[in-house]
Amino acid sequence: DKAPLSKSLLLVLSAISILLTLLFQHYQKFFAYNLQAIKEDFQIWRLVCGRTICLDLKDTFCSSLLIYNFRIFERRYGSRKFSSFLLGAWMLSALFDLLLVEITQYIFGITINSLPSGFLGPVFALFVPFYSSIPRVQVTQVLGHFSITNKSLVYILGLQLLTSGSYIWILALSGLISGICYNSSILKVHRILCVPRWVAKLFSWTLEPVFSSAEPTNEVRVGMGATVDIQRQQRMELLDRQIMMSQVAQMRRQRQQQGGMINWNRLFPPLRHRHNANYQDHRPSEQGIPPPTEVSEEQVARLMEMGFSRGDALEALRASNNDLNVATNFLLQH
Repeated sequence: DKAPLSKSLLLVLSAISILLTLLFQHYQKFFAYNLQAIKEDFQIWRLVCGRTICLDLKDTFCSSLLIYNFRIFERRYGSRKFSSFLLGAWMLSALFDLLLVEITQYIFGITINSLPSGFLGPVFALFVPFYSSIPRVQVTQVLGHFSITNKSLVYILGLQLLTSGSYIWILALSGLISGICYNSSILKVHRILCVPRWVAKLFSWTLEPVFSSAEPTNEVRVGMGATVDIQRQQRMELLDRQIMMSQVAQMRRQRQQQGGMINWNRLFPPLRHRHNANYQDHRPSEQGIPPPTEVSEEQVARLMEMGFSRGDALEALRASNNDLNVATNFLLQH
């Protein structure tokens, strides 16, 4: 629930990258993603080092922000499944890196001896479950036509990372392909490339006490080097989260007083006013009640994955005419 693996990746990889850039530049050659040395001299250790530590601080910054945003998957599925996905995506993307380099050389005649280093393949692979399993909730509109959603900033960070190097598109493409293969269970890859339970327990005993921490109860400091826009966005997100938590606490108190159900007439006043004619003495007439809206079980499951109860998910989807985005907005804001 506290995402220790995501925090350890973010802190450890970023710290090593900064140290190599500022203090130990003469050791950077050992972390270069040198394909020629890997293929000709079979230096597998270069494959491991080159595909783990970023040597470009811009790539380090973008990938760290993406890992921070993708920590939702560790909280949803657990550290073992999340680490299994990262391991499978890392190994598959390493294979696809070599294949794409050979295909590029065969088709275009371009010889590629090195690629950008870093933990980039698994980061791009995480865009696959992010696109397919995280609901898109509209936040605002720009110029009245362009929608800004809760996922826009993550896609912008991915685009920034994609355009930071000349051959980084190979890493992005191999990461997306590996993410599709692992996420869709092609050839049962998720059963073969997985972290054993004893390894997960070992790292749980060692990493969780060090990197796990409770959610902050008051305002936290923004990241070093953040721009004014990012600082403002972080403060707005923190304020929204605090408002949401207070509303959830208030909603729970009201539910305990009212028997455990959300007051949907308060959440959807248009529906209440629409049927005022059917109410007499605060009781709906039997003839004026419309038939209940059929609710998609898939959308109910998605809302339940976000932590809402089945009863609240059913009521929200029925009241919103089976619109997942509207139901999610109201469940989060009330």
